Amino acid sequence: MTSKQRAYLRGLANPLVAIFQIGKNGLTDNLIKQIDDALEKRELIKVSVLETAPNTNEVLAESLCNSTNSVLVQVVGNKITLYRSKKKNSKIQLP
Repeated sequence: MTSKQRAYLRGLANPLVAIFQIGKNGLTDNLIKQIDDALEKRELIKVSVLETAPNTNEVLAESLCNSTNSVLVQVVGNKITLYRSKKKNSKIQLP
């Protein structure tokens, strides 16, 4: 992914609200499945990391990307932004 595409996705993600939280249990199989389903439906999502999370935000973001086959758009503070295009009828067209 180019820096121009990443910047475009950051702009689209700016008004989004985090729809998942990672807490003291870390990344469970159920949470990964829910995030995977949300990526398939929405393509671009934000995940919030609580202070009680067992790992750093960067480690959690990398694990999420590997588990869901998504692209890390950004990690800012305690928010992780992920992107994965739909297999059919993608709404987000990257420049």
